[in-house]
Amino acid sequence: MSTETPDTLRVEGLAKTYPGAAEPVFDSVNFGMRRGEFVVIIGHSGCGKTTILNVLAGLESASEGYVFMDGREVAGPSLERGVVFQGHALMPWLSVRKNIAFAVRSKWPDWSAAQVNAQVEKYVDMVGLASAIDKKPSQLSGGMKQRVGIARAFAIQPKMLLLDEPFGALDALTRGSIQDELLKICAETQQTVFMITHDVDEAILLADRILLMSNGPRARVAEIVKNTMPRSRQRATLHHDPQYYRIRNHLVDFLVSRSKDLSHGRAPAQPAEVSPGLSDPEPAPVQPVPLRRIA
Repeated sequence: MSTETPDTLRVEGLAKTYPGAAEPVFDSVNFGMRRGEFVVIIGHSGCGKTTILNVLAGLESASEGYVFMDGREVAGPSLERGVVFQGHALMPWLSVRKNIAFAVRSKWPDWSAAQVNAQVEKYVDMVGLASAIDKKPSQLSGGMKQRVGIARAFAIQPKMLLLDEPFGALDALTRGSIQDELLKICAETQQTVFMITHDVDEAILLADRILLMSNGPRARVAEIVKNTMPRSRQRATLHHDPQYYRIRNHLVDFLVSRSKDLSHGRAPAQPAEVSPGLSDPEPAPVQPVPLRRIA
């Protein structure tokens, strides 16, 4: 019997063409994610990263292709998928506490007020905003608002977290502490995470695998880079591991030159999986996954 962990998420033949556009932003996007895996997607602006995330979230429809989660087709938004956008998307008339409590009550409508409040306070404290829990968004800085959005997504404990450059508005110290907390939560809960970033070092720190997009239009996932560094990696010691430089150089070389070459020659429909941190990389075999369409 196979011991392979089945994919919790499967993307097949995904494409998006906007009305009036001559070509799709991306097409033939294919990849899978296993439960508990942290996957980061990187590519130049215009390759459709945020659109792909929105399709995974059920907030936008693809022109072609399918997204399946646990064997069921994604057909709309769900509390099983928590989203953190680049903007905080808070309700301005509610305090930090009430913004997060609204989401928690939506996930667990039968919880008592004490249970909801305990869940809210746990995640507000996690992002370092305990002293601002009863303030409204207008009383917070941009970075603080973004931290509330992150706490709200964590608080509903979704099966999958979808993060669209969530740390971009944060100062370096806060960014680092939340990255560390995110790694800790993922290790403890086996949280599945799909994240967009432009930060190569952030991708190496957080990701188990890194999807590299060719340039748009007709962008595709050209390569899937396996992070061969141990999951116990830490920001302070990341650069001491010789694998770090091999992985980093591979990502930078792709972004500087190869993504442009692929945009002219077109990336293959099935992305290659590479392990630049190893001396003898072996691409992981592609395992077929039975999927069930839900009307």
